[in-house]
Amino acid sequence: MPVCGPKLSLCGLILSVWGIIQLALMGIFYYVHAVALAEDLPEARHPHDPDSLKDFYTDIDRGYTQNAFNCWIAALLYVVTLALSAHQFWANNRSSLSV
Repeated sequence: MPVCGPKLSLCGLILSVWGIIQLALMGIFYYVHAVALAEDLPEARHPHDPDSLKDFYTDIDRGYTQNAFNCWIAALLYVVTLALSAHQFWANNRSSLSV
């Protein structure tokens, strides 16, 4: 049973594919500690005075890892959106063929 139309389901498909690609790549770049993404770390936005350099590096590593996991979780949510949009696209095409 189609819930949304064919254009909306196609738009959902395209946006989902783009979101999966972008967030998966961003997750990989965070995981390998890309310096270009350092400004987006929570510790980099709100600097504090670390007690030692080791604590600073630990906080930065934790921020990179957390952002990588957040990107991968969001990419998995886009996989769910892709599946729903694909089902709606299939349902719309099936209903238009049977009419």
